[in-house]
Amino acid sequence: MIRVPRLVVAAPSSGSGKTTVATGLMAAFADRGLTVSPHKVGPDYIDPGYHALATGRPGRNLDAYLCGPERIAPLLGHAAQGADLAVVEGVMGLYDGAAGQGELASTAHVAKLLRAPVVLVVDASSQSRSVAALVHGFASWDPQVRVAGVVLNKVGSDRHEELLREALDGSGVPVLGALRRTKVVRAPSRHLGLVPVAERRAEAVESVAALAERVREGCDLEALLALARQAPPLPEELWDPAAEVGAEPVARAPRVALAGGEAFTFSYAEHAELLRAAGAEVVGFDPLRDEALPHGTAGLVIGGGFPEVYAPELAENRPLRQQIAAFEGPVAAECAGLLYLARELDGKPMCGVLDAHGRMAERLTLGYREAVAVADSVLAETGTRVRGHEFHRTELLPGAGQVPAWGLVRPERRPDGFVQGNVHASYLHVHWAAAPRMAARFVARCAARWETGNGAGGQAGDGAGNAA
Repeated sequence: MIRVPRLVVAAPSSGSGKTTVATGLMAAFADRGLTVSPHKVGPDYIDPGYHALATGRPGRNLDAYLCGPERIAPLLGHAAQGADLAVVEGVMGLYDGAAGQGELASTAHVAKLLRAPVVLVVDASSQSRSVAALVHGFASWDPQVRVAGVVLNKVGSDRHEELLREALDGSGVPVLGALRRTKVVRAPSRHLGLVPVAERRAEAVESVAALAERVREGCDLEALLALARQAPPLPEELWDPAAEVGAEPVARAPRVALAGGEAFTFSYAEHAELLRAAGAEVVGFDPLRDEALPHGTAGLVIGGGFPEVYAPELAENRPLRQQIAAFEGPVAAECAGLLYLARELDGKPMCGVLDAHGRMAERLTLGYREAVAVADSVLAETGTRVRGHEFHRTELLPGAGQVPAWGLVRPERRPDGFVQGNVHASYLHVHWAAAPRMAARFVARCAARWETGNGAGGQAGDGAGNAA
């Protein structure tokens, strides 16, 4: 059984203030001494970084498309072990889900799976009495979704707040907070949304503290906590990475180096947990600053992020680029990692593992994808089907190698990425919680290499390796 107080912070549409309220609530409750488990509906990597800063615990994603509806409650239970409260930030509008697939992966869908009360954040800046009709519509649209409270955002004055509260008096949905629009907390954005915490940590700390203060001043924290405690126990078992990978024990834990730092901030926490459960020792490295891979590295995982922002700095770290070009062990790269393995990015030299060139693009590529592995690789057997997500404003020429990493089958059909020796590189982000055997397969390949004594810092640094 999963027994944790919880609530979902939703909104009628994007831009209403979900992140402000959710992050502020997380920080305000944490400041009161509560252990808060932070969550984000959907695939977004950036908001969970702010959630982690607010709570001191890893920000976790709850994506019913990527992971399957059956894993949502178990994943929350796993993450919330030892927590006093779980706060879940929604995505887009409350009822907006995967395009063309009904409620799947919407905030409403996740709230139902969690049997969690919903707090609706309403941008009240251009309305007064109409707010009651809006709230009534959202509260009554799906009887299985319990809209249990409203937080009014961007309220203009005391008189404006009074009118809004009067309008909502008979709605049956209590007002649990009102935030004034005069108090602005700066959170800079760019081409993929908010700037990640790792790139502006000092300013982000100040921003989160300001959000906490704003929420403390404008919200009824006692009422919100009481609401969260009304959520019933869930019958599901906790998600267990060891049980999920079902891996055969390895004689010696291979060292898997996981890219991080400002340029590579996109990674789901469950990936490292699954790698460890499969028998790996996971160590971090920063391609911006570290001139060598961790000694004894048997495999590399290079996730998403913003190499396009840091291309000059990545190019300057020639010793690491050369070592990665010569590395012969398993490599799993997604999106930013794909670009980093290319010959160049916006004219700046990268690792040169793949005979491809990356550059900034005019349009954003964004959306869920269904894909199938078209060849055996360090991650998957031929025919393995996955669901993933693309999120980038770059392009790679060519976009796929002679042997692609994936064949995308929905919503469009096209090859994506590269399988080249021990390298699997693609734009597609896959949540390994839905494909735990990928972690087990990758670690088994790393273990085989480790046993030969060819980890980074050993013989691998002397060969031609994966370089194209």
